[in-house]
Amino acid sequence: MPAVSLDELNTTAALQSRTDRKYVLDTAEAWRLIALLGEDVRVLDISGRRSFAYHSVYFDTPDLASYHLSAHGRRHRFKVRTRTYLDTGKSFLEVKTRGRRAVTVKDRVPHGPAHADELDDAGHDYLERQLDEALGRRPDRLDELAPVLASDYRRTTFLLPESASRVTLDTDLVWTDASFGGGGRAFGLQDQVVLETKSAGAAGHLDRLLWRAGIRPARISKFATGLAVLHPGLPSNRWHRTLERHRIRPLTASRKEARR
Repeated sequence: MPAVSLDELNTTAALQSRTDRKYVLDTAEAWRLIALLGEDVRVLDISGRRSFAYHSVYFDTPDLASYHLSAHGRRHRFKVRTRTYLDTGKSFLEVKTRGRRAVTVKDRVPHGPAHADELDDAGHDYLERQLDEALGRRPDRLDELAPVLASDYRRTTFLLPESASRVTLDTDLVWTDASFGGGGRAFGLQDQVVLETKSAGAAGHLDRLLWRAGIRPARISKFATGLAVLHPGLPSNRWHRTLERHRIRPLTASRKEARR
């Protein structure tokens, strides 16, 4: 496929406010459908690389306020994470909130990659400002945010220039318990990928291809689904079908390292 640079991708389809649709499907089926997008589709290429390793650490309060807001489908919910791009060494502190009409709004600032599992005073101040502006209030116990979950995966990103939209394909997804005393237990999505379409609004060409193939959007969140897998006692009705249908299995230490 023709390449697109990171600068051009961000200029054409930054999509910090967007509608996301996620699908879980077999790897071969995902690539077959992407091939049907036509000659205009372009793939992100950075110094000859087209697949990139991501490491995210998610933070929550001691009572898992962020998780419970998601589990109960609250409109004014939030998600806090650090995201490290392992191939470039860049890291960001990100906060995601829910805007009008279920639009996802993401804001971020640079963050030291050596401290991906920590929040300093500047990070707390940033989160307070962003969440107060987005939610109209400061969530309780925000100063007690701590790591609860890590996710690792590889991502390939596609640009659909005609609709100024993106498609991401995530493989080798692993969830690891990052909480204090969690023991580093890990689960992985086996032989399947997470395909996500990101657009400014209406469903795009790939969404329609997926629907015609009988593949509907799945309720999957790297944060909330991961916590539900690692902690079966948490309320997880919103992700029950995903947990039942897809091959999420515990990983041994050796298999976890092999997938990385």
